[in-house]
Amino acid sequence: MAKAKSIYRCSECGADYPKWAGKCETCGAWNSLVEEPLARSDARRAPAPAAARSAAGAGAVVTLGEVQGGDGTRWRSGLGEFDFVVGGGIVPGSLLLVGGEPGIGKSTLLLQVAARLHGAGRRVLYVSGEESPLQVRLRAERLADRATDVLLLAETELETILATAASLSRERALDVLVIDSIQTVFTSELEGAPGNVGQVRECAARLMRFAKATGTAVVLVGHVTKGGGIAGPKTLEHIVDTVLYFEGEGTLDHRVLRATKNRFGSVDEIGVFRMGQDGLAAVENPSSLFLGDRDAPASGSAVTALLEGSRPVLVEVQALAARAGFGTPQRVATGVDSKRLALLLAVLDKRAGLSFAQLDVFCNIVGGLRVQEPIADAAIATALASSVYDRPIPSTALLLGEIGLGGELRPVSQVERRLAEAARLGWTDAYLAERGIPSRVPSGLRVHGVRTIDQLLRTLFHAGARESEMPAGVA
Repeated sequence: MAKAKSIYRCSECGADYPKWAGKCETCGAWNSLVEEPLARSDARRAPAPAAARSAAGAGAVVTLGEVQGGDGTRWRSGLGEFDFVVGGGIVPGSLLLVGGEPGIGKSTLLLQVAARLHGAGRRVLYVSGEESPLQVRLRAERLADRATDVLLLAETELETILATAASLSRERALDVLVIDSIQTVFTSELEGAPGNVGQVRECAARLMRFAKATGTAVVLVGHVTKGGGIAGPKTLEHIVDTVLYFEGEGTLDHRVLRATKNRFGSVDEIGVFRMGQDGLAAVENPSSLFLGDRDAPASGSAVTALLEGSRPVLVEVQALAARAGFGTPQRVATGVDSKRLALLLAVLDKRAGLSFAQLDVFCNIVGGLRVQEPIADAAIATALASSVYDRPIPSTALLLGEIGLGGELRPVSQVERRLAEAARLGWTDAYLAERGIPSRVPSGLRVHGVRTIDQLLRTLFHAGARESEMPAGVA
């Protein structure tokens, strides 16, 4: 098949060029020319005369109430955490994008989802552009789910993939099409190599049109850049209906699936999985994973309740303040914004009389989770003070609250749900802003209202530590 002609269009000003150049001569932008397919006929590109447009007829306009829609059916995979993150199941005709670091388990996750959908009676085609059929089979044989019956196609040309999917649909409706990965797929209408901006954008747009026209749900695997974002143009994330990130540390056995965009459900939902020899297993109680081993009370450990989407999760914050060996004291934060940590250290110095000028400070969120909410301020500050005083915080104490520059504790949102999760897991005391105490408190949980971080520290550590108990450099 002869390749159709293509042009290079500037993404900044829209100017067209017959070949690629590093700089747009019209607007002066660098590296802005993107290859796009040229229309097959000049008649399609040129605007039609007014008479022709009138003869063609105007588009049908209806009210929103007259729009005919589906019955709201979702295809549940049976992998509970995956179904929860996507909003209750895969919507027919939707386009999903799954991104993550290399080797994190994206292919394993989607192969398990494909196997479970097949077991539920759905027809799934798994397209592998990076691995050979033998490699995919070896992975399928390791999984606990029966993935060996899933239809497999090893292909990278988009036209062949769409033709195969259409051929299968004539025999029996194709429900789900998995593309692993979008960066390996190319269309012969463009001359660029697979993975470049033009190829990724054009292939994703055509797959989106295929999904909407046929009702087949399409799942794309996307590579990520060094910065952690989806590789390719940002328009890729705008085209799809759902964007999922598969996260996790290589040294840990658990993975977190996070929704950052979802047209059919809530965003910022997380699903937690544990990686094993036979694949990924859903973790039904994420709080038990992020709390770590807290059997023996130790100084520098505090617990707070984060809200990941609609799910409250209890996490353990660990902090260590030690005498600096030499030079400028270190500030090391894992899972916490380093600028936020610096702010809390300044507030503790100014408002609570704890100086860290001669102390190294280390802060860590157990389980590899990253704190996005300022609600963890109270737990971080209290864990730091606990390390300085070398006095453990009560193991059943929950700390909630944002700390202002004046040292005041501020109320938190949806506190009832956070307290309910803590009570369910056996916590007996909660410390939060006095103005944020809810009208209804879960049974078995005592709520203590405090106004400032200084008052909180005095309450927990009985009016603070004596100077002889503090390391050198602490006021």
